[in-house]
Amino acid sequence: MELLEKRILADGKIGEGDVLKVDSFLNHQMDIGLLCEVGKEFRRLFDDVQIDKILTIEASGIGVAAITAQYFNVPMVFAKKSKSSNISADVYTSEVYSYTHKRTYDIVVSKEFLHPGEKVLIIDDFLAKGSALRALMKVVSDAGAETVGAGIVIEKTYQGAGIELRNEGIRVESLARIAKLSVAEGIEFYR
Repeated sequence: MELLEKRILADGKIGEGDVLKVDSFLNHQMDIGLLCEVGKEFRRLFDDVQIDKILTIEASGIGVAAITAQYFNVPMVFAKKSKSSNISADVYTSEVYSYTHKRTYDIVVSKEFLHPGEKVLIIDDFLAKGSALRALMKVVSDAGAETVGAGIVIEKTYQGAGIELRNEGIRVESLARIAKLSVAEGIEFYR
């Protein structure tokens, strides 16, 4: 998606450890106009499959998933990273390792919101090593639902998860695919 790539080049920042920071427009401060275009693009890309629910993980995926859900006219559910007192004990759980925060945590989704037979589209802001996406897919499977695909705003192709998932038959549609990222050399997109 050219609009997104241009925005990454203009406003994305490469931080310590060659981390791409897009918090000025995607996952801290959100450019709603851009997110609307992202949602429309996911709608176009997944127009050929039935979608009953959109699933993401808190917190960074919520904005883009909510706007995308509007274009599909379906509910959006997000996995919580901690069980709070206002969520029932009847939950699906999965474990995620965060490479950003260097820790493992459990995610939870109330069984009230995912049902057997539902077709679920997973939406997230980044795909790097695939831990969050695989955890969400496990939750969908545990619910007896089906993951029909994953819509990713930015994929770090050089970390390999997208290739692995596609080779396993998982439909992954990424709007910006980064082939190289470094402070010294900048950002190169996968073509």
